[in-house]
Amino acid sequence: MRLTPRVLCSAVRAAWRESFPLGGRDVARWFPGHMAKGLKKMQSSLRLVDCVIEVHDARIPLSGRNPLFQETLGIKPHLLVLNKMDLADLKEQQKIIQHLEGQGLKNVIFTNCVKDENIKQVIPAVTELVRSSYRYHRGESVELCIMVIGVPNVGKSSLINSLRRQHLRKGKATRVGGEPGITRAVMSRIQVCERPLMFLLDTPGVLAPRIESVETGLKLALCGTVLDHLVGEETLADYLLYTLNRHQLFGYVQHYGLGEACDDVASVLKRVAVRLGKTRRVKVLTGTGSVNVLQPDYSAAAHDLLRTFRRGLLGPVMLDRDVLQGAPR
Repeated sequence: MRLTPRVLCSAVRAAWRESFPLGGRDVARWFPGHMAKGLKKMQSSLRLVDCVIEVHDARIPLSGRNPLFQETLGIKPHLLVLNKMDLADLKEQQKIIQHLEGQGLKNVIFTNCVKDENIKQVIPAVTELVRSSYRYHRGESVELCIMVIGVPNVGKSSLINSLRRQHLRKGKATRVGGEPGITRAVMSRIQVCERPLMFLLDTPGVLAPRIESVETGLKLALCGTVLDHLVGEETLADYLLYTLNRHQLFGYVQHYGLGEACDDVASVLKRVAVRLGKTRRVKVLTGTGSVNVLQPDYSAAAHDLLRTFRRGLLGPVMLDRDVLQGAPR
């Protein structure tokens, strides 16, 4: 986003944080243990499946994917769909693809399920993957059955609904939402195409039991894969501010009319709260007793900042820029 000369000058002069304090954060507490049950159910349904579509968030294309998917479901043909491409800065898309190819992921499609962008590529890609692979005991079946997997809240259900709109001209078959945990169980088959006859299995989001690093956990949380209160909205807002400033993305300054960029989260949240009129009444003890005073509501400001980011109103972002910069050219 374009900034005024005054804001730009102050942003250039500012010394942004070189690192984010990650110590003392219990990542394991953020991710529920019941997800192992979902993975077992997927594994038991695998004999009914011809291909696996893994959906992931395009803002974190190189981190946060569940490695157990490849270990337990890897015997089937695999398509990686990087969804929410409209929210991602994809200037280095080719480098992302090369990095994924180096990990053995040769079938990758970027999509935006809200506007059905690139959705028409999915069915032909799946059909070709199945055609060129051995179907084991499903060889005699005319219909294709595809399992849709991924971590929570990356758009698995949205993909199914988008495919139905494109190929069947029908509405929603599965519920979608902006927070993790909408799909709770491996569902019955949902038809998405007539020719070829294709059914999809929607599955609950499953996170890895061990997250590779605290920073990966924060990236996942920023993208909404876990409930915000488990991490803390103000912690997430601070990590978002750190990321935006490091990437020279100052859209938040203009969006909230802050005047200039800043790297201190308390100062930013205070100004956001004042701008939005978000206050709360607190009791303050004085020499003559307690009085009620109005203070900026930092929690409400953090909530609004995160919601605004997730809606794409602060501009596209690539949260895995650090991983891309460290990748071989």
